[in-house]
Amino acid sequence: YFWRRMALTQISSNKCFGGLQKVFEHDSVELNCKMKFAAYLPPKAETEKCPALYWLSGLTSTEQNFISKSGYHQAASERGLAVIAPDTSPRGCNIKGEDESWDFGTGAGFYVDTTEDPWKTNYRMYSYVMEELPQLINASFLVDPQRMSICGHSMGDHGVLICALKNPGNYKSVSAFAPICSPVLCPWGKRVFSGYLGTDQSKGKAYDATRSQLDILIDQGKDDQFLLGGQLLPDNFIAACTEKKIPIVFRLQEGYEHSYYFIATFITDHIRHHAKYLNAWKTPNKRISSGL
Repeated sequence: YFWRRMALTQISSNKCFGGLQKVFEHDSVELNCKMKFAAYLPPKAETEKCPALYWLSGLTSTEQNFISKSGYHQAASERGLAVIAPDTSPRGCNIKGEDESWDFGTGAGFYVDTTEDPWKTNYRMYSYVMEELPQLINASFLVDPQRMSICGHSMGDHGVLICALKNPGNYKSVSAFAPICSPVLCPWGKRVFSGYLGTDQSKGKAYDATRSQLDILIDQGKDDQFLLGGQLLPDNFIAACTEKKIPIVFRLQEGYEHSYYFIATFITDHIRHHAKYLNAWKTPNKRISSGL
């Protein structure tokens, strides 16, 4: 108990659909800086271990974007899901160039372990998401380490697909909103991988989700500006799944683009998808009253 109190500093706590939406800060060993993450603890988490759903956000996001914009709380509360949303990169590391552009450096960790100077000391988001953060969550809250799932958005979905690909059996289910499917071929990925991983293309291929063997749910907005601009390349992923006879549900949603309005529209579908695999069935909640 003493260790838990020392490891985490609570930044905020707000009651939401009977549970608590919290934000914490801690000193990260992998990233050599202070990191924040959000944790939604459903009412069930007060008395019994709950399954955990990890959310990885996209470029420029922090731990705040998903928890404040997606509207996931009611579905997670009803199904007894703890939801963990980390920040997207190290911050304040005083690395030259870390704040010069929106798609490289701060807010753009791309969920890889970098190998190149000056990034390799801090930018180790893959190991943070796969090892350090789950260990911290499992030690600090009533969550079941055997029941984890993962989902995300855009750059975060690149992280989602890679984490699941490189660690078969680690997650019970996977889903994605507008994922960057083939970063070795898109402009974002080419820039980031050369900067973080160097010129050895084999390092980049290790973080390319078209090598996946997952059974997943993907929602993609048909009017997504980044889809139309060739940054996401879902056709590559679908082709790879078809070739390997891997089941995939890919839903192209007419009229939707890349924003959290799109995510908020379909997030309950994704919560249901994960709850099915996590054996987290819907339970009746007491009616939330405003008192007015």
